[in-house]
Amino acid sequence: MTLVTPLLDKIASPADTRGLSVAELKQLASEVRAETIGAVSVTGGHLGAGLGVVELTVALHHVFETPKDILIWDVGHQAYPHKILTGRRDRIKTLRQGGGLSGFTKRAESEYDPFGAAHAATSISAALGFCAARDAKGETNKVVAVIGDGSMSAGMAYEAMNAATDTTKQLTVILNDNDMSIAPPVGGMSAYLANLVSGGAYRKARKLGKTVVEKLPTPMREAARKAEEYARGMVTGGTFFEELGFHYVGPIDGHDMDALVSVLKNAREFEDKPVLVHVVTQKGKGYAPAEGAADKLHAVVKFDVVTGQQHKAAAGPPSYTKVFAQELVKQAERDSKIVAITAAMPSGTGLDIFQKAFPERTFDVGIAEQHAVTFAAGLAADGMKPFAAIYSTFLQRGYDQVVHDVAIQRLPVRFAMDRAGLVGADGPTHAGTFDIGFMGALPGMILMAAADELELARMVATAVEIDDRPSAFRYPRGEGLGLEMPVGCADPLEIGKGRIVREGTSVAIVSFGTRLSESLKAADLLAARGLPATVCDARFAKPLDIDLLLRLAREHEAIITVEEGAMGGFGAFVLQALAEHGALDRGLKIRTLVLPDIFQDQDKPEVMYAQAGLDAEGIMRGALSALGIDNVSAAGRRA
Repeated sequence: MTLVTPLLDKIASPADTRGLSVAELKQLASEVRAETIGAVSVTGGHLGAGLGVVELTVALHHVFETPKDILIWDVGHQAYPHKILTGRRDRIKTLRQGGGLSGFTKRAESEYDPFGAAHAATSISAALGFCAARDAKGETNKVVAVIGDGSMSAGMAYEAMNAATDTTKQLTVILNDNDMSIAPPVGGMSAYLANLVSGGAYRKARKLGKTVVEKLPTPMREAARKAEEYARGMVTGGTFFEELGFHYVGPIDGHDMDALVSVLKNAREFEDKPVLVHVVTQKGKGYAPAEGAADKLHAVVKFDVVTGQQHKAAAGPPSYTKVFAQELVKQAERDSKIVAITAAMPSGTGLDIFQKAFPERTFDVGIAEQHAVTFAAGLAADGMKPFAAIYSTFLQRGYDQVVHDVAIQRLPVRFAMDRAGLVGADGPTHAGTFDIGFMGALPGMILMAAADELELARMVATAVEIDDRPSAFRYPRGEGLGLEMPVGCADPLEIGKGRIVREGTSVAIVSFGTRLSESLKAADLLAARGLPATVCDARFAKPLDIDLLLRLAREHEAIITVEEGAMGGFGAFVLQALAEHGALDRGLKIRTLVLPDIFQDQDKPEVMYAQAGLDAEGIMRGALSALGIDNVSAAGRRA
């Protein structure tokens, strides 16, 4: 038996791949795939996308002179093999951990990450910026943008491609076509790409070509096979991309190292206009459990490498996402006008549950948040009750439409903002930290935050009843508190009214969202110091419960606001309201506890909230500070 000498141990940087033969590159790809599987089995994270681009990653670093040549990955889900090859192998098992590697590309992490990513369809636009800078400086390095077929449902990709030929003559775009984004891709572009490789004309031409090639001598047969990779564009068309001004090459097998290296070398030499290389890959390639999974193991927790069995935590309370979906189904059973919209995240937002119950009333628009919002506005304008379920971090991409197409027209679109607050391992790119401020700034908007799962169900019911203006409610990632839920539909809330959860006399803690449980713990800590605290669940950031706030201001020495959001949110709204009503003129002490004015790196959520001062200890410290009491001194002693 011939022993194969491992190659990956000899790869300190991509430069070490450039002297390898194609056979050695194939071996390296196999080792990188195994390394990726092993790492993610320990850390959890995004698996399927990375496995699908292993050969492409190796070939790109072999052909192009990174980091001199710029390589930009769209989103970054697929960048783990890239990190292994670019000097971060020794830290790969720290992925998505506190103090470890980011789950996405990150400029501060490596010179091989020239542009940070985590949201879809940014790579071509960023690459054009690098091209324009290179051309202006008279440099000659190459620029490569990798983008998935799922990201091609986002309008930003087309905006960039439309501008490409006016910006530069030298750009390589790799279209990674795996027919899978997080959910199966939707829309005309997905169908177009699928037809390229499955259409009758293409298949007939390939069958005829193979019949002829089989009769050729071996050297000519190999040359013909390679030539076919270049000729496919003539058969399949690639017309759409050609009309945008690109040379179109493909489709080629993204797991055929011979073809990849050959095609990429040729693409590198195009100088008259940008080139698009259409690469067909298989998400989850080379790992049987991923290949057999419906989502190709897009995102996983820790798992057993041999079986693929994920180490799921013991069953706990339903997630907030599931509670939202289940309540929406209940409401829709009695109201036929309710429809639901997702932007390529049916399972992430829970709308897969709604879709099973009401397939004709569920719309997945692809990675197109701008379209999702205006589409919802159109539904609302014609009398429907649309719920646009979009992660807080992704709703940022549709904010112009929220302002102009929804708020200005006062259309009753209901925004269900999942992943509000910090999201742990996904880090700052996916944290929902800004929606309180940007949604609360809009005239006429009703803005709610759920303190627990029962409150979330009631806010869904409340949104159903609001038919004269837009509304939004926010809730976090993760499980609820395990509260008993109503069998039927939840009762709606009175608009703009908060609730007192605990009565006290010294300080009032006003919580907006799920920090309510930590606020109650903080009240216990304060009570142990002889400082009984009132705890209030605000429920609404807009409209505020002014009567309740003024009562708290009259009856307490200090008010503490608590929220899972950035500066300029709920606390700012409360300060504005109290100032307008003269409450601050009477010497009221106030502290607004918000997330720190930084982008927090990934860690466990509880660690991140403690760092932010939004756990029970942090809230207690805020209250003591407002009261002028030294945290380490005896209760009642003024600092």
